[in-house]
Amino acid sequence: MALTTAPGATRRTGPVAPTPSRTAGRRAGLGRKVRDNLTGHTFLIGAVACFAVFSWYPMVRGVVMSFQRTRRGETTWVGWDNYSRIIADPSFWTAWKNTFVFTGLALVLGYLVPFFVAILLNELRHAKGYLRVLVYLPVMLPPASALFLFKFYAYDPSEAGLFNAILTALGLPTSEWMQSPTMTMPAMVIASTWMNMGGAVLIYLAALQNIPGELYEAAEIDGAGLWRRILHVTVPQTRLILALLAMLQIVATMQLFIEPLILANGAGTQDSATSVAYLIYQHGFFQNDLNGAAALGVIMLVVLAGFSAVYLRLTARQD
Repeated sequence: MALTTAPGATRRTGPVAPTPSRTAGRRAGLGRKVRDNLTGHTFLIGAVACFAVFSWYPMVRGVVMSFQRTRRGETTWVGWDNYSRIIADPSFWTAWKNTFVFTGLALVLGYLVPFFVAILLNELRHAKGYLRVLVYLPVMLPPASALFLFKFYAYDPSEAGLFNAILTALGLPTSEWMQSPTMTMPAMVIASTWMNMGGAVLIYLAALQNIPGELYEAAEIDGAGLWRRILHVTVPQTRLILALLAMLQIVATMQLFIEPLILANGAGTQDSATSVAYLIYQHGFFQNDLNGAAALGVIMLVVLAGFSAVYLRLTARQD
């Protein structure tokens, strides 16, 4: 008996074969995605390769060297001997003390001054562009040139030096600056702040301009003065930027190197300028102790990683 289909009933059939036009369109779209991803991955591979060769490999190589000792071309594994020898060196603790003192002074001066300069520039009505260029100008100078300018012009221990001339005009006693063990660190912080604060000021300015003006108007209506507006409006609204730049400030200042190298000729008077980074340089290039320098570099890496972990933990809690 033949089977017939009732009128109006739907007849079940197998999957509809794609037409040639649909197949060609899908292939073209797939080829376009492959080409787009291939271009992106090509750029990504280049960046990853450069990062691996110039960052990761030296880092891994330094960790390996810190457990080795090389003498007359022969390399042997010595375990933790390099670390024990470095830690037993009195210069190790002096360098860390100087580095932490510099970091603390930089957080007081080099971290707060750019913030208040940015607030001042943000409040001005006229010459904003000129003053921004003036503040950012030291960043465009080569660091070595700026530090030599401070060393031979501003920090001249005689009365011909700029700072001593200002102190003399104010009737205050002059200073020997870099020749004085007590003034070495403050002098380096002043020079470092002048050189590097331009970038931080611009970042703070961008954050300040994103604060709604209604918040300041409401604070003024409530009778808040300048300092209360800064404390209760400006600081909370720029909290994330302040936390980020604080962490970057700590990481950057703990790698103190070029300031003592140029301003204090390395160690300074009574080792008052010796930093951890300069001690690494001294071990590697003056004492020919590359393994000890690698061990000291690994210790600095661990300390900076610890600061970064604390920062990430604190910011995660705040979020």
